[in-house]
Amino acid sequence: MNLIKMILFFCFIGCVTIIFAQTNKIDTEGNELLRKIDSNLTPVSFESYRKLINIEPDGKEKEFVLYTAKKGSDKMVTTFLSPKTEVGRSTLRLGDNMWLYIPNVGKPVRITSMQSVTGGIFNNADIMRLAYSEEYDCVKLDKSSKEYVMTLKAKTGNVAYDKLLVKVDIINKLPTQIECYTASDMLIKTLYFKEVKSMSKDIKRPTIIETDSPLHKGYKSIMIYAIMKIREFPDEVFTIQYMPKIPDLRN
Repeated sequence: MNLIKMILFFCFIGCVTIIFAQTNKIDTEGNELLRKIDSNLTPVSFESYRKLINIEPDGKEKEFVLYTAKKGSDKMVTTFLSPKTEVGRSTLRLGDNMWLYIPNVGKPVRITSMQSVTGGIFNNADIMRLAYSEEYDCVKLDKSSKEYVMTLKAKTGNVAYDKLLVKVDIINKLPTQIECYTASDMLIKTLYFKEVKSMSKDIKRPTIIETDSPLHKGYKSIMIYAIMKIREFPDEVFTIQYMPKIPDLRN
């Protein structure tokens, strides 16, 4: 009887070891792909110009133009160039922490990833996206002849979405669609990545990102990249003290 129990025990350990090894292999491959996607979407340090358009069910639109600077995997600033009522309003992201600066209001205030500085379906995490691989681990990777499908799980509870389901173009190693879910597996929104173009000799990526949400039926938001190019910035740019001067980066 003891011998039988011992055999069963070692069989169980063997099965667990095999499953664990297979899981680790998938995680490693998926996370390597995720890092590649990040590097394809954005250089380590860059500046960009983009337009955000919020569209309401009746067709009414509101547009914003943003200038953005990023450094490394944890630093980003943005400033509004239009409309006139928003000019000079700027944001700073350092890792999971975000701030909003409004001219003549006082010191910058803390904001969260789920809020939106533009008031549309894109939240602050979407607008100030740093790197998916910094916030998520790939827990499942499915392959077909046409695309990869990645299941990403948040590393901490500080991010906007608990789970992402990412469809990836095999050739370009770029996302084509991302579904964003809560911890209870409720779909919050879907992001659609379109019109892959060369923005410089080093950057080829989707120039349009559209989003809709089952929580906001009839509403839609669009992000259009006009310019993105590699540029280095000093660390002082990414500080609370520098936020009033972010518009000067364009000079």
